[in-house]
Amino acid sequence: MTDEHEELLARARAACEAFPEVSERLSHGSPAWFVREKRGFANLWIDGHHERDEPHLWLAAPPGMQEELIAADSATFFRPPYVGQRGWIGIRLGDDPDWEHIDELCEEAYRTVAPVTLIRQLDASRRLP
Repeated sequence: MTDEHEELLARARAACEAFPEVSERLSHGSPAWFVREKRGFANLWIDGHHERDEPHLWLAAPPGMQEELIAADSATFFRPPYVGQRGWIGIRLGDDPDWEHIDELCEEAYRTVAPVTLIRQLDASRRLP
Protein backbone atom coordinates (compact mmCIF):
# COMPACT_ATOMS: atom_id res chain seq x y z
CA MET A 1 0.00 0.00 0.00
CA THR A 2 1.37 3.40 -0.95
CA ASP A 3 1.68 6.33 1.45
CA GLU A 4 -1.23 7.99 -0.35
CA HIS A 5 -3.37 4.88 0.16
CA GLU A 6 -2.38 4.72 3.83
CA GLU A 7 -3.46 8.35 4.22
CA LEU A 8 -6.82 7.65 2.54
CA LEU A 9 -7.42 4.67 4.81
CA ALA A 10 -6.51 6.66 7.93
CA ARG A 11 -8.77 9.52 6.88
CA ALA A 12 -11.69 7.20 6.08
CA ARG A 13 -11.21 5.43 9.41
CA ALA A 14 -11.32 8.72 11.27
CA ALA A 15 -14.51 9.72 9.47
CA CYS A 16 -16.29 6.38 9.93
CA GLU A 17 -15.18 5.51 13.45
CA ALA A 18 -16.37 8.82 14.93
CA PHE A 19 -19.74 7.28 15.78
CA PRO A 20 -21.03 4.96 18.52
CA GLU A 21 -20.58 1.20 18.16
CA VAL A 22 -18.80 1.23 14.79
CA SER A 23 -16.43 -1.56 13.83
CA GLU A 24 -14.20 -2.14 10.83
CA ARG A 25 -13.57 -5.38 8.97
CA LEU A 26 -12.76 -6.48 5.47
CA SER A 27 -15.70 -6.96 3.15
CA HIS A 28 -14.99 -8.25 -0.34
CA GLY A 29 -11.30 -7.61 0.34
CA SER A 30 -11.65 -3.94 1.25
CA PRO A 31 -12.09 -2.03 4.51
CA ALA A 32 -15.73 -1.60 5.49
CA TRP A 33 -17.47 -0.08 8.50
CA PHE A 34 -20.47 -1.51 10.31
CA VAL A 35 -22.88 -0.44 13.04
CA ARG A 36 -23.02 -3.00 15.84
CA GLU A 37 -21.03 -5.34 13.58
CA LYS A 38 -24.14 -5.94 11.45
CA ARG A 39 -25.24 -3.10 9.22
CA GLY A 40 -22.68 -1.77 6.80
CA PHE A 41 -22.60 1.91 6.00
CA ALA A 42 -19.23 2.49 4.26
CA ASN A 43 -16.78 0.65 2.01
CA LEU A 44 -13.38 1.98 0.91
CA TRP A 45 -11.96 0.79 -2.40
CA ILE A 46 -8.33 1.92 -2.28
CA ASP A 47 -7.15 0.26 -5.48
CA GLY A 48 -10.31 0.89 -7.41
CA HIS A 49 -13.08 -1.59 -8.12
CA HIS A 50 -15.22 -2.53 -11.12
CA GLU A 51 -13.41 -0.62 -13.86
CA ARG A 52 -12.73 2.36 -11.63
CA ASP A 53 -8.99 2.79 -11.20
CA GLU A 54 -9.14 5.62 -8.70
CA PRO A 55 -9.74 5.11 -4.97
CA HIS A 56 -13.34 5.63 -3.98
CA LEU A 57 -15.70 5.35 -1.04
CA TRP A 58 -19.21 3.89 -1.08
CA LEU A 59 -21.67 5.20 1.51
CA ALA A 60 -25.23 4.39 2.51
CA ALA A 61 -27.51 7.36 1.88
CA PRO A 62 -31.07 8.41 2.67
CA PRO A 63 -33.64 8.39 -0.14
CA GLY A 64 -32.99 11.00 -2.82
CA MET A 65 -29.46 11.90 -1.78
CA GLN A 66 -27.78 9.76 -4.44
CA GLU A 67 -29.62 11.48 -7.29
CA GLU A 68 -29.09 14.92 -5.78
CA LEU A 69 -25.32 14.50 -5.37
CA ILE A 70 -24.78 12.96 -8.80
CA ALA A 71 -26.82 15.71 -10.46
CA ALA A 72 -24.81 18.38 -8.63
CA ASP A 73 -21.34 16.88 -9.24
CA SER A 74 -21.06 13.80 -11.44
CA ALA A 75 -17.28 14.19 -11.57
CA THR A 76 -17.11 13.32 -7.86
CA PHE A 77 -20.24 11.24 -7.19
CA PHE A 78 -21.52 8.12 -8.92
CA ARG A 79 -23.97 5.24 -8.49
CA PRO A 80 -21.89 2.27 -7.28
CA PRO A 81 -22.56 -1.27 -8.47
CA TYR A 82 -24.46 -3.70 -6.21
CA VAL A 83 -25.53 -1.15 -3.59
CA GLY A 84 -26.39 1.74 -5.89
CA GLN A 85 -29.90 0.40 -6.44
CA ARG A 86 -30.40 0.78 -2.67
CA GLY A 87 -29.48 4.48 -2.84
CA TRP A 88 -25.82 4.26 -1.84
CA ILE A 89 -23.43 6.85 -3.26
CA GLY A 90 -19.93 6.47 -4.61
CA ILE A 91 -17.35 9.20 -4.03
CA ARG A 92 -14.20 9.44 -6.14
CA LEU A 93 -11.22 10.16 -3.88
CA GLY A 94 -8.85 11.51 -6.52
CA ASP A 95 -6.81 14.64 -6.02
CA ASP A 96 -7.58 16.58 -2.86
CA PRO A 97 -10.98 15.19 -1.77
CA ASP A 98 -13.22 17.48 0.26
CA TRP A 99 -12.92 15.65 3.59
CA GLU A 100 -15.15 18.09 5.43
CA HIS A 101 -18.00 17.19 3.06
CA ILE A 102 -17.07 13.49 3.18
CA ASP A 103 -17.19 13.60 6.99
CA GLU A 104 -20.74 14.96 6.75
CA LEU A 105 -21.70 12.26 4.26
CA CYS A 106 -20.21 9.56 6.52
CA GLU A 107 -22.38 10.82 9.35
CA GLU A 108 -25.42 10.77 7.06
CA ALA A 109 -24.52 7.20 6.06
CA TYR A 110 -24.25 6.19 9.71
CA ARG A 111 -27.59 7.80 10.51
CA THR A 112 -29.16 5.96 7.56
CA VAL A 113 -28.44 2.52 9.03
CA ALA A 114 -28.01 3.08 12.79
CA PRO A 115 -30.83 2.32 15.23
CA VAL A 116 -32.58 5.26 16.90
CA THR A 117 -30.88 4.56 20.24
CA LEU A 118 -27.43 5.09 18.72
CA ILE A 119 -28.53 8.21 16.85
CA ARG A 120 -29.81 9.64 20.14
CA GLN A 121 -26.50 8.74 21.78
CA LEU A 122 -24.60 10.51 18.99
CA ASP A 123 -26.81 13.59 19.26
CA ALA A 124 -26.44 13.68 23.05
CA SER A 125 -22.65 13.49 22.78
CA ARG A 126 -22.64 16.56 20.53
CA ARG A 127 -24.78 18.79 22.71
CA LEU A 128 -22.96 21.61 24.40
CA PRO A 129 -23.06 21.67 28.20
